[in-house]
Amino acid sequence: MIDKRVTDLANVLVNYSIELSEKDTLLLHAFDVDDDVIAEIIRVAKLAGANVMLRKESAVVRREMLFGLTEENAAIIADNEMHEMKLATAYIGLRGWRNVTELSDVPADKMSLWNSHYRDVLNQRVNDTKWVVLRWPNPSMAQLASMSTRSFEDFYFRVCNFDYAKLAEAAKPLKHLMDNTDEVCIKGNGTDITFSIKGIGSMPCVGERNIPDGECYSCPVKNSVNGTIQYNVPSVYNGIEFNNVRLVVKEGKIVEAYADGKDKEINEVFDTDEGARYFGEFAIGFNPEILYPMKDILFDEKIAGSLHLTPGKAYEDVGNGNVSAIHWDLVLIQRADYGGGEIWMDGKLVRKDGLFVLPELQCLNPEELKK
Repeated sequence: MIDKRVTDLANVLVNYSIELSEKDTLLLHAFDVDDDVIAEIIRVAKLAGANVMLRKESAVVRREMLFGLTEENAAIIADNEMHEMKLATAYIGLRGWRNVTELSDVPADKMSLWNSHYRDVLNQRVNDTKWVVLRWPNPSMAQLASMSTRSFEDFYFRVCNFDYAKLAEAAKPLKHLMDNTDEVCIKGNGTDITFSIKGIGSMPCVGERNIPDGECYSCPVKNSVNGTIQYNVPSVYNGIEFNNVRLVVKEGKIVEAYADGKDKEINEVFDTDEGARYFGEFAIGFNPEILYPMKDILFDEKIAGSLHLTPGKAYEDVGNGNVSAIHWDLVLIQRADYGGGEIWMDGKLVRKDGLFVLPELQCLNPEELKK
């Protein structure tokens, strides 16, 4: 018998996040997810009247496909996935990833080759479908979160089935502020960086694109970023874990990049293409149920009291035109228990030590959202 929490989440995805109807064709893309979960989401999608396509993959198979990948084979796979994506009006991505480091030994040039070919498929999904992506709980995720499997499942469904309508209402004043901001300054341990978001706009993420959700994003004006940022959340990218990432930026470009024991590997990522050394997103996280990192970006970028300043591709709706095969959400937690920090906008202190200080934004602080 299917867990009721799975059905509840399927209803969030289908009826709230992407609002499926009989006019839609859904592409359900599942990595390492059990058949009964896939079947339940299909059942709920069909109740909404949608047509359904399924792409089912595993990380083990993906690793084998990437080893020895040729230009010709990459193009064939990307063309096939593009055809499928163009048939879809809606997309749900379920990513179980039973081993998050499954791709860690894939050569960097093969990852870069695949990322460059897949970029157009990703753009098609982001720009031309109603989409939502989420992880699916498993023992590997529980281990990364330093939790038992059962406790992690309870945490997962509590977070993912949050009252996103309430979150959407609370995020409106932050959107208004970011829409009307020019200069952003971020300060903290090892961090002193400024940039402009003038004219870029902002987008609250409140359950309509990612599950779990809880952020508002904008994007730096491409050449406006100057200073140093020291991230304090571990990040797994292409199957490799990076810690204490430190970036030095001049006129928008990352000119120095460091990570504990992984300086060579991190610079290989930033050498993927020209756009990889520029920034494509700035976002503030505020999900009150997510407080600690678990090396899973869909959770970590929503941590209450966090922000992410993202090297790589910019979104088209709220962006600066930067193009890259990468989009790497690196996270900095500014709560007092993580060393503190401040966000200033046009000379006004907006958030200190992870808590919003402006009266109109205090509704986004955890104690208020949990009421």
